Amino acid sequence: MSALSTRPALRWVVPVAAAAMVLTAGIAGRAIVADADPALPPRSAAELLVDLQTSAVTGLSGTVVQRAALGLPELPVSIGGQGSAEFSALVSGTHTLRVWYGGEERQRIALLGTLGESDLIRNGDDVWTWSSASNEVSHLVLPEQPEPPQPLPADLPTTPQEAAELALAAIEPSTRVSTDGTATVAGRAAYELVLRPRDTGSLVAQVRIAVDAEEQVPLRVRVYAEGVTEPAVEIGFSQISFEMPGDEHFEFRPPRDAVVTEVSSDDPLAEELATEASEPTVVGSGWTAVLVAAAPASDPPAGDPDPDSEALDVLLQALPRVSGDWGSGYLLESALVSVLITDDGRLLAGAVNPERLYDVAAS
Repeated sequence: MSALSTRPALRWVVPVAAAAMVLTAGIAGRAIVADADPALPPRSAAELLVDLQTSAVTGLSGTVVQRAALGLPELPVSIGGQGSAEFSALVSGTHTLRVWYGGEERQRIALLGTLGESDLIRNGDDVWTWSSASNEVSHLVLPEQPEPPQPLPADLPTTPQEAAELALAAIEPSTRVSTDGTATVAGRAAYELVLRPRDTGSLVAQVRIAVDAEEQVPLRVRVYAEGVTEPAVEIGFSQISFEMPGDEHFEFRPPRDAVVTEVSSDDPLAEELATEASEPTVVGSGWTAVLVAAAPASDPPAGDPDPDSEALDVLLQALPRVSGDWGSGYLLESALVSVLITDDGRLLAGAVNPERLYDVAAS
């Protein structure tokens, strides 16, 4: 049972969040600014959470505008910028994407750049990626996974009020949940759901989710950092349709002159790499959780030049050196996220102050 099946609300976060991460200045940037607030019947935060879980929409498509202003320091290594069609560019600037959602097994995201695009397509068991800049294609056939039996909840809600109370109880231990008026996004009326961390150690001040008043799906997400009035990350629909996308949007044929790489899930090399790779771990929970993983290598073997490793080495040299009881390393600090790369090969990241990373590194 996939997470999208057990948590139905995630179905609608995926088209928006995946477009931003795996989310065109000027006109495109202004397209997601709300119009005059519409008049809607009042709904509580708990009711909106239940709406997200019980939406009956099975397909949608639209144009998404994503903007990121994380307050990253000036770096000598390009990570993509305005007009780039590479997904790595989504960490900064403003970008336009097209999304199609036809159920859990049919999705497509296209990042539109000034002179090209990058696509990620899933159609059943087939997963394709394509970059027009390099004209490279990768193809993966997903392995069959048995559907595990779904346990029945111990206490099933029998009324909407009970369902609302359960939804609120699940999120309130770490989060303050409230509503804050209404908005118009992509020409549609929406309620504003506001999530605020209870833990003051988080760099996140609040997350505002505009929920479609009729279809109960997220239309826009804004993430605000502490002490900043403008959103650090904003991603939302500038145009949306709730009609089921046609099959042609999920069918992909590589261009005739493209370089196609077949990625096999049972390839011995892939299994070996998966076994050797360090599994990332999460320390803590909620808004102050820290991801700990193996840092990418910046010193490739002699005689085996790697442009990515060379770029990482240049990046590290531009970052400030830090040290403490936990050891030493390099720190990347922004308004919304902190990243620590230690000399002993660890990468720690979270929406937290550097001190929190140091504590986790020491433990």
